[in-house]
Amino acid sequence: MTQYSLLDLVPVIEGGTVSQALANAADLAKHAERNGFHRYWTAEHHGMTGIASAATSVVLGHIAANTSTIRVGAGGIMLPNHAPLAIAEQFGTLDALFPGRIDLGLGRAPGSDQIVARAMRRNLETDANAFPRDVVELQSYFANDGQTGIVATPGAGADVSLWILGSSTFGAQLAAMLGLPYAFASHFAPDSLMAAIDIYRRTFRPSAALAKPHVMAGFNVFAADTDAQGELLASSQQQAFVALRTGNPRQLPPPVAGYRESLGAQGAAILDHVLSCSAVGGPAKVAREIAAFVARTGVDELMIASSIYDHEARKRSLTITAEAMQDVAIAA
Repeated sequence: MTQYSLLDLVPVIEGGTVSQALANAADLAKHAERNGFHRYWTAEHHGMTGIASAATSVVLGHIAANTSTIRVGAGGIMLPNHAPLAIAEQFGTLDALFPGRIDLGLGRAPGSDQIVARAMRRNLETDANAFPRDVVELQSYFANDGQTGIVATPGAGADVSLWILGSSTFGAQLAAMLGLPYAFASHFAPDSLMAAIDIYRRTFRPSAALAKPHVMAGFNVFAADTDAQGELLASSQQQAFVALRTGNPRQLPPPVAGYRESLGAQGAAILDHVLSCSAVGGPAKVAREIAAFVARTGVDELMIASSIYDHEARKRSLTITAEAMQDVAIAA
């Protein structure tokens, strides 16, 4: 059975607050847990008024405390922003509080623009080998193998599941080399998806962490009771994406009927390409599109992204998604 999980960027809606977004995140995680979602992940972004998950490990503690069985993790932590020891301590603490439930996905993007990245890191001096080296250092802290000469407290011996994230083939190569599970950001960067999956599976080296390849792919779902309602819900994310790509990030706006068509043919085509790994519509249409994506990619797990303005509509979308995933399992 293809597993299904939830990526929640903890969106702050127009007219809303960070407090409301965090309360909604906990409620959404509980709803996902009840509906059979395997993981709840959130991601590190900075300097964005529409995303409330910047202090990622703090948010994950909030989510884990409000759930009981669903795995909780980062998808991901942008490791160049942090000293590996600090991340080992943060996620070691989470593992001590919520044993056996913590995931740690690692990415090398800044999760922000260059100005914010500089404020996070104080400098941008690095080299091409820094990210793989930092991942190995982080592994060493969790393994407590003595390679660093430091005992991470908390962190040493923690049962944290490490993942490599990516939107190109670089992450696929690194995940395969280290024998770690791999998550591809196809929900907003679909171009290299099939090439990355091929490289990862073909070059995978079994490790103590993982005996065989495990691929997760991001996939947008905007599901409602009718196709038209699903299309309307998707317009909030479409607006937010266009705003981000044009240098004007904003809080998640309310849906607008006919938004995609208002962009003109060229704009709509760009949007359709970037968000091509998506299912939008009523239950039957969403189920077909999810099944087609799983059949095309053969992924082991879907990471569902679903930024919807209305909280109750978002919960309904997740329920429809869970039902669609169960249909996929029966068909398989």
